[in-house]
Amino acid sequence: MEILKAGRVHYVEPALMARTGKAAAGFTTRHEGVSRPPYNSLNLGINTFDSPHNVEGNRSILARAFGGKIEKLVAVNQVHGLDLLVIDAPNPDYAHFQKLECDGIVTNQRGLMITVSIADCVPILLLDPEKGVAAALHAGWKGTAGGICGKGVKAMTEVFGCDPRRIVATVGPAIGQCCYEVDTPVIEAFKASRQPYEEFVTEKGAGKWMLDLPSANAAQLTAAGLPVKNVEKSGFCVSCTKDLFFSYRRDAGETGRQMGFIMLK
Repeated sequence: MEILKAGRVHYVEPALMARTGKAAAGFTTRHEGVSRPPYNSLNLGINTFDSPHNVEGNRSILARAFGGKIEKLVAVNQVHGLDLLVIDAPNPDYAHFQKLECDGIVTNQRGLMITVSIADCVPILLLDPEKGVAAALHAGWKGTAGGICGKGVKAMTEVFGCDPRRIVATVGPAIGQCCYEVDTPVIEAFKASRQPYEEFVTEKGAGKWMLDLPSANAAQLTAAGLPVKNVEKSGFCVSCTKDLFFSYRRDAGETGRQMGFIMLK
């Protein structure tokens, strides 16, 4: 995947989705916004100590860069759970969704920019170009252990009649296995949920493991019926690339948020 520029926004473009021509989609970097350090500069997350005015301005920059409207940029209150927001009809006020506790959004509404905020966790974008359905998912270790990718695919198929074999997916920039150390409770959560994890961890010793969250989510997508060729990973570790991305762990919690976004054309 390449880093491109739309308007003022530098973003990582999902190659598979770009080829369909059916959606504007990508993952933002930290550049070309209005926020000051340590949130410099395109901080898109409201759950920080950055000025809400700055965040609103940054979100407006993002929406305009892709021909969208700030009032149709949809975000939710992410809580590391498994609940999804389904938007299947026009709504007079998308702003109120900001208060809903969800970790993913699924829609068939054109012109809506659905988003997830991240600063280590995994952003996943899904698109059925034939049905015109998109999803944006947020997967930390809890969401991954709970199988949120499978739930997202299930919502697309059951609510909108999508065929998993037609869905293309991108696993965006997130903390990589090189930087993501976890302990026993995380491993126990994967065991309890019976989600596969063994091939995605390297034991470090003394109850510590290095976990490959992006690969674990990619595997869940193929397990849900997506062809391997329809799933791509960005390859970016946000913790390793301070010049491009925010990272909660690297920056000890005082940092901004990127966004994964997708908007049906």
